[in-house]
Amino acid sequence: MSEYRFYHPIEIRYADLDAQRHVNNACYLTYMEQARLKYFQSLDLWDGADFDNIGVILVEQSCTYKSPIAYGQPIHVGVRVIRLGNKSLELTVSIRDRDTDQEMATGRTVLVAYDYVAEKSQSIPERWRETIKVYEGMA
Repeated sequence: MSEYRFYHPIEIRYADLDAQRHVNNACYLTYMEQARLKYFQSLDLWDGADFDNIGVILVEQSCTYKSPIAYGQPIHVGVRVIRLGNKSLELTVSIRDRDTDQEMATGRTVLVAYDYVAEKSQSIPERWRETIKVYEGMA
């Protein structure tokens, strides 16, 4: 758990459950997305309102399911950036039970810096790069 500095709590909704009475696999990706956006907001890289200025676009996402999540189970999602390229950044994600610290799933996300107005990729803004490097303790 110590490798993640940022965690976002998730409330399991009744609507998240599938016929097997646990969280549907697609919801895990939604939980990762929600935590990723909160990560950027917590670092003041996005205001949470202007979607033209979010500055990144999703190009790849994966999830490894380790354990089912039940209704009412207290979970949180850890997010961290592990690589900063010229135009892309890679994040890892860990979905964990808040009480037991059991890892329920892991994930990987690749984002590309993107100008939504010009509709093209761009270099990662220097402010993003420096903020993330400081926060994550990258050299």
